[in-house]
Formats: sequence, structure tokens, C-alpha cells
Amino acid sequence: MSFIKNYIEQQMLNRRKLLLLSAYGLCGAAFGASVRPGRAAPASRDIKVAWSYRDRTNPYWNGIVSGGEAFVESLGWSSGDLINLINGGSSEKSLSDVKSLLSRYGNKTALAIDPNDMPNCRPVVEAVSQAGAYVSTIWNKTDDLHPWDFGDNYVSHMTWSDVQPSEQTARVLFDAMGGKGGVVHLGGIASNNPAIERLKGLKNALKSYPNIELLAVQAADWDTQKANQVMSGFLTRYGDAIKGVHCASDTMAYGVIEALRAEGTENIPVVSYDGNAQAVQMVAQGKLLATVFTNPHWAGGITASLAYHAAIGSFKPSKEPKEHREFYGPAMVVTTKDAKDFKAKYIDSNPQYNWNDFWALAKGPIQYDT
Repeated sequence: MSFIKNYIEQQMLNRRKLLLLSAYGLCGAAFGASVRPGRAAPASRDIKVAWSYRDRTNPYWNGIVSGGEAFVESLGWSSGDLINLINGGSSEKSLSDVKSLLSRYGNKTALAIDPNDMPNCRPVVEAVSQAGAYVSTIWNKTDDLHPWDFGDNYVSHMTWSDVQPSEQTARVLFDAMGGKGGVVHLGGIASNNPAIERLKGLKNALKSYPNIELLAVQAADWDTQKANQVMSGFLTRYGDAIKGVHCASDTMAYGVIEALRAEGTENIPVVSYDGNAQAVQMVAQGKLLATVFTNPHWAGGITASLAYHAAIGSFKPSKEPKEHREFYGPAMVVTTKDAKDFKAKYIDSNPQYNWNDFWALAKGPIQYDT
């Protein structure tokens, strides 16, 4: 498990570096200093493509941004032409960065963004719409906010139906526990849609396992170090009563596994979510029971592509059906039975995608609770 220990230490170093860069106004490799004119066709070279996200030290978000870079490279640009807006998990910084971007580039902006939490999506979209720019969002928005209410400027929203895959991983976990014993759940940021849905999936599975007890639920904010601390606290409080761990992300699972290792209890089964390369490898090795792959590389590229092509007029979002404006992304449960084959197909082979086929992997329109 040295990789996990090294990963936690590297996260600490990367965060310190990010804080220093922010303090000196240098996060612009991101926005500002590294921005240079793209080498695309003359008709579209003025459009600036940006991705706003949490933190590239997180493997999931690294996958998202690598997809965005692959998209801009498909235009004949360099990966450095993608503007990175790194919010560090702050909705306030997310909105501030977007407004700064718009003040500089106005209606020449094509923005891909996870707004960080649901309430932040509306002010982001309104700012983009008022500037005449274009935005495609993923993961977080409120149910009453829809792209079609903003004409062409709010291009699309993609999320993932996390309830059912999370329920599947919980069932894998409960079966490994022999259908009895205590389980703990480590969740993401409480106001994040994926955190809410992944906990709901766990609770749905519990209905079929009357001898499984949910001992505790605690947010670890998608953070490896915090998950390590939370899990250490769970072990102190519940000890041998813990027979399984349900994590809402791979990065939190890494912290959990390190905490279990420190206590000599690595035999406690753990499931996670996101399908990062390291997590899939750990599933193949039997160190994790299951994870869920949401194809962040494709999601990052196609979200940027949608915003860009709307900005240059390749298609008119308002003419598209609603299922092209709000849709689910792909999700695949990976278990010890299929992890090796999955890794060979989706991770080791570096699959190529057609960034002009916007809805190739979409899984239908978003459904809302009534």
C-alpha cells in the first residue's frame, strides 16, 4: 500500500503548492499567464475554451481535464490552450473565476464547468448568459434550473445516475460481509449531487439486508487525507463492529485503506466510486471489492466540445431535443470478476473518441423525483 501513503503525502505537497500559487496570483497556468492564441481554423480561433473544476491532484478531475485537453488538441491547438480555472472546492472562487474569465473574453468564451455545488450553478449560468457566452455543466445543478430556459447560452448539463450503481456496489459489499455486520459510509461534500445520490444508493441496498447495520455516515469531502482521519475515528469508535466500508469516491477509499492498514485490519472489505486507474488496479488485485467507472476522459472532452461548438455555431442548442440538453453520462460497475479485462479495454488501451459525436455515450434524459 505504499502507493496510497505516497499519494496522501503528494496531495499535501500539491495543496501547499496550490496555496502558494494562489497567494501570488500564479494559478493562471490556469487563467492568465499561459493563455495564448489557439492554432485552430481562422473562423474559430478567437473562442477561448475553459474548464472550471476542483483540483487536478484528484485523479478523477485529472481525467476530466485530460479529456478537455484531448478535445482542444483535436482542433489543432496545444493542450496549453485550454484555460484551467481551479477552484479548490470553493464555490465562491468558482464564480469569481468565471466572472473574471467573462470580463476578459466576453461572448468569445466556451466554458465547461462543475459548479462545485448545486446552488452555485445558477449564478454561473446567469453570468455566462448575460455575457452572451456559452456554458456546459456537469454534476451539480438544482432541479429547477434547465438549459432550455437560457436559449443557446446554457448549452447542456450532464450528470450521472449514481443511485443504482452505488446500490450495486453496496450489494457487492454486503454479500462479501456475509449479509450481516456493521458498515460505515464516507461521503463527499454534503451539498454535492453525487454525494447525495451515492448515499441514497447505499440506503436502498440496506432495505434488502436486514442484518446489516449502518453504523455511521460522515462527509470526507472527496479528500484522501480527511477520509483517512474519518476512518481512523470510526475505527476508534466502533472497532470490531465495522465489517465493511462504503466510500463515495476512490480518492476517499485510498485514505480509508491506509487507515485500515495502520490498524492491521486490511481484511475489512471496501467499495468505492469513480473508476480511477489506481482503483481499478486495486480491484483487479482484490484490494478493493468494486468501483464505478464514469469515463471522466470522455466527459471532460465532450463537455468542452459542446460548449465550443455552440459558441462557433456548429449547432444551435435551442433546436435540439431536451434529451440533448440534459442527459446522463455512462457508468459501469467494475468488480474483481471483470477488472482485468476492463482495465485492458478502457485504461491501458487509451481509447480514442469522436469529439463531434456529442451524445455517443449519453444514457438518456435526466429523470427528476416528482
